[in-house]
Amino acid sequence: MIRLLLADDQELFRQALASLLALEDDMEVVGQAQDGLEVINLTQSLHPDVILMDVRMPVCDGVEATRAIHEQFPWIRILVLTTFDEDEYIWQSLQAGALGYLLKSTPAHQLAAAVRMLHHGHFQLGPTIAPKVLAQLRPPLSNHNREPLTHLSDRDLEVLTLIGQGKNNREIAQNLYLTEGTVKNYVSQVLSRLGVRDRTQAALWAQSHLDK
Repeated sequence: MIRLLLADDQELFRQALASLLALEDDMEVVGQAQDGLEVINLTQSLHPDVILMDVRMPVCDGVEATRAIHEQFPWIRILVLTTFDEDEYIWQSLQAGALGYLLKSTPAHQLAAAVRMLHHGHFQLGPTIAPKVLAQLRPPLSNHNREPLTHLSDRDLEVLTLIGQGKNNREIAQNLYLTEGTVKNYVSQVLSRLGVRDRTQAALWAQSHLDK
């Protein structure tokens, strides 16, 4: 059962969303929050598996709430669900730790599927969002150039694959039987060799290139 926490300041939308997701056999809405501070507090007490996060909320916006939750509970998956598809919101949310960004107009069955994929650690970007994210990436990442792979060791590729699956350093360390400090060094090395700014870009690169 996937435990869900919904964060949105529009009560009618939040309740409608809860009703739709409650129809899914493998999902349970365990809590609802109307602002960023409330979702942070509920996360600490409810420990949901996935949070559906709006961007614009009072008291504390969705980006700040995502950052605070991701720092404290990096294993909790956060899916931004909003009406805003501005580049700034998208990139800030992903850099803060969100694993997905969808618009509220997403059909219910697609949203449910996205939640399941996100729960397994896979990035989920809406059809109008993905091009905006790819446009932010450096030239090696905007095409199918595989040359950076030749500069990566087998261990680098293992680490990169797990980054692409949304794993944090602790989870990668457990998977590869390494210390977190060693994993941190490998992550820095991978980012440098790919020529990307952060692990969000590395994850998107991995998902675009490693299964090609």
